[in-house]
Amino acid sequence: MNFVAGVGRLFLAFLWHTGHLAIFTAAALSHSVRPPIFGRLIVRQLIEIGYFSLPVVGLTAIFTGMVLALQSHTGFAGFAAESAVATVVVLSMTRELGPVLAGLMVAGRIGAAMAAEIGTMRVTEQIDALVTLSTNPYKYLVAPRVIAAVVALPLLVIVDDAIGVFGGFLVSVYNLGYNPSTYINSSWDALKTVDVLSGLVKAATFGFIIALMGCYNGYNSRGGAQGVGQATTNAVVSASILILTFDYVLTALFFNR
Repeated sequence: MNFVAGVGRLFLAFLWHTGHLAIFTAAALSHSVRPPIFGRLIVRQLIEIGYFSLPVVGLTAIFTGMVLALQSHTGFAGFAAESAVATVVVLSMTRELGPVLAGLMVAGRIGAAMAAEIGTMRVTEQIDALVTLSTNPYKYLVAPRVIAAVVALPLLVIVDDAIGVFGGFLVSVYNLGYNPSTYINSSWDALKTVDVLSGLVKAATFGFIIALMGCYNGYNSRGGAQGVGQATTNAVVSASILILTFDYVLTALFFNR
């Protein structure tokens, strides 16, 4: 009976957290589309999420493209299909690796920062002070971050895709001996609108998930510095898991026909 009781407690806790997250998500979406909108805060978050994330996203993308070209060439060489390397690199980056890797990098950098910042405000009662001053915390803290993340992630993924394809081009041309014009033409011919569109839809979804998990865990943190640390960890882990989960769901929607 103790085992059954333990399972029941876990299940009830799961339902409580799921319902709490659903209510928080609805409130975040509602306040993100209804005025007033704090434009200055959104611009500040755009710079923080988008511009300052460019170095880590760019480095991840270029080395991913390079490794992808090397591995594809090694695998295809046994089948005399080296001409498919350009196609594999461009489709892998735009459909899958670009948005997923950018999302994971931003989740580690921005999701943790959001949770730590808002969590610190919660445990030091700054959020309560906002309420006392008749300032809605969702409007002031959550909505600008959600809007900025949804806008910034697709822009980051566009840059990420371009850098990743360029990394594959560098390795293929200067290391593996491919013809530059042939490689570029093969990449361009293989790329379709749906490939880029699917990556951008994934990026916007991942941006929403990152901002939501960062704000949710920070907003509901308790217990001082230890609670803030736990909220930061939970934000990164939950965002990463949800990114991979929704990546499968969106891939199935776009390409499972």
